Amino acid sequence: MPALEQPPNIMIVDDTPANLRLLETMLQEKNYRVLLFPRADIALKAAKKNPPDLVLLDITMPGMDGFQFCASLKADSRLCSTPVIFLSGLNEPADKVKAFSLGGVDYITKPFQLEEVHARVETHLNLRRLQMEVESHNRNLESQVEAYAKEIIASQMATIFALAKLAESRDDNTGKHVERVQIYCRLLAQRLAEKGPYRGEVTPEFINNITFASPLHDIGKVAIVDRVLLKPDKLTAEEFKIMQTHTVIGAQTLATALAKYPQNEFLRTGIAIAQSHHEWWDGTGYPDGIKGREIPLHARITAVADVYDALRSNRCYRLSLPHEEVRAMILEGSGTQFDPDVVAAFIESEDEFFAISCELG
Repeated sequence: MPALEQPPNIMIVDDTPANLRLLETMLQEKNYRVLLFPRADIALKAAKKNPPDLVLLDITMPGMDGFQFCASLKADSRLCSTPVIFLSGLNEPADKVKAFSLGGVDYITKPFQLEEVHARVETHLNLRRLQMEVESHNRNLESQVEAYAKEIIASQMATIFALAKLAESRDDNTGKHVERVQIYCRLLAQRLAEKGPYRGEVTPEFINNITFASPLHDIGKVAIVDRVLLKPDKLTAEEFKIMQTHTVIGAQTLATALAKYPQNEFLRTGIAIAQSHHEWWDGTGYPDGIKGREIPLHARITAVADVYDALRSNRCYRLSLPHEEVRAMILEGSGTQFDPDVVAAFIESEDEFFAISCELG
C-alpha cells in the first residue's frame, strides 16, 4: 500500500456520473487524490496495479456489483487491508450486514451528506495510518527480538564450540577434528532425511541440533589423564576402562548445564551423543551396552563420522589410514558396530567425506 504521508489515493466506484463528480469535487478540495470508476471490474484491475488507500463503493452496479468487488479485493493479499466504505441507496439491515461481513469498514446510506462522507473518510484514513504505524513498529520489534535471539544462540554455540576445542586439543594433532566431525554429521543427517527409515525423524531441527551438538562428543576427554589419553602403545584393560569413562563424564558435565537450561535442545542432543557415540549396533559397545535403535540416532550418526575422522587422522599411537581402507572398515562394521542405514548414507556421501578430509586435514 502507498505510504499515507503522501496525499491519499481514494478510489470511487459508482455507476452514477453525478455521484462521481460530486464526490470528486469534495475530496479534491480536501487535497485527496481521486480515482473515478463507473464499473467495478475496471476498478478492480486498476486497484491491483495501483493499490488505493481507501475505496468508496456503490453496491448496485451493472456487471460486477459492489459486494463482488469487495470480496475480490479482500481475497487479494496486497489489497485485503484496504479500507472499503460502502456508499449505497440500499437501506435494508441485511445489505449492511453483508457489506460488513465481506470486509467493509463503514456504510453510508444515499442520499449522503458531504460533511458525513468527509468525516468518515478522514476517520478511516487515520485508523489505517495508525494501523500501518503499529504494524511497522511490530515488524521492527520482531526484527530486534530475532537479532537478539540469534546473538544469544551464537554466544551459546561459541561457548560450546570452545569447550569442544578444549577437549580436542588434548589428542588431535591437526586441530580440525571437531570441524570435520561436525560437517560429516550434517552430511549424514541430510542423506538420511532424503530417504530410508529415518526420513520422518531427521527433520531440519534434527539436522541443526546434530550439527551444533556433535562437537561435544568427546568433551569428557578433558578429564582423562595424559598417561592414558596420549599413550602411544596399546592400552591395558585397566587403562581402556579409564578411557571409556570419557563418555559418562562428558554426558554428566552436559547434564549439569542442562539442569540449569532445561529447554536447551543442543545440550540435550549433546548428552545423547557424548554418552552413546561409542555404543555398537550389536550391543558390544560402551558405556551401557545398548544396541540397535536403543542407541540415540544422533549418537549412531556421530559414531560413523567420528570413526572415519579418527582413522583418517594422525594420532600419537598410529598414522592416518587411506580413505579406501577406512571405507572398507566402516562397511565391514555395518550391522555390528554401525547402524546399516547410517553406513549406507556414508557410502552415498563418501566423495564428500574424502574431499573434506583432504581440505581440512
